[in-house]
Amino acid sequence: MFSRGRGSGGRHHKAGERRPGRHSASSRPEPDEVDALDAEEPAEEVDATGPYDVSEAPDDVEVIDLGSLKIPVVEGVEVRVQAAPDGTVQQVLLVHRDSVLQLAAFAAPRSEAIWDEARADLKSSLFGDGVAAEEEPGEYGPELRARVRTPEGLRDLRFIGIDGPRWMVRAIYQGPAAVDPATAAGPLADCLRNLVVDRGKEAMPALEALPLRLPKEFAEQQAAAQAAAAEQAQAAGPPPANGASPGGTPPPRRRPSPRPRRSR
Repeated sequence: MFSRGRGSGGRHHKAGERRPGRHSASSRPEPDEVDALDAEEPAEEVDATGPYDVSEAPDDVEVIDLGSLKIPVVEGVEVRVQAAPDGTVQQVLLVHRDSVLQLAAFAAPRSEAIWDEARADLKSSLFGDGVAAEEEPGEYGPELRARVRTPEGLRDLRFIGIDGPRWMVRAIYQGPAAVDPATAAGPLADCLRNLVVDRGKEAMPALEALPLRLPKEFAEQQAAAQAAAAEQAQAAGPPPANGASPGGTPPPRRRPSPRPRRSR
């Protein structure tokens, strides 16, 4: 679990503002608009927003390095990870108040977007579980919104897919940020806009999860804690057999209780 109180609310976000990102379909001009755009005066330069590929990521954002995902440090956001004993990260959750943002990255072909296919499969899977998912437009293009039943009650979900160069980020908002992104997503949306993806150069099948790992310092702490626990268990020795005490002395025998005498 990582909790940082430093950093800003993101370089590109203003309160109450929703802007199309670099990967949004709404930000791309139609073919018949190109000539008109070329004829106009140069437009005012607008800051691009992420997620970024590692090759074009800004260098002025503090991040937590989890391998293929580099999580920006945003004030008020707690980063929680579920990791295996070897340090491999299995789940990444960003928490702000009552909202959660779950992040994962997947391999994709060099010249093909895969969110459309992944979204269709996800919608079909949810339907098979008895959950109706509605498709709605969002900051990065089509999103899926659903409400699922959990042990704690009904939970609102919002699924976002962002296609990048040879990767796709899947972001799942839970709680108020899934229902009212304009006002409740806030710092979590800033984390997504400043997220950095390191795809690596290895060949991988499409939709295979990109590997995540604990930062070096946290992995070393986890390894040291596991080694200390193993040493303590070894020093204690195996559990005594037949109820014997740790010193090897058998437990004292209990004397049978005297039988009550019958009155004549």
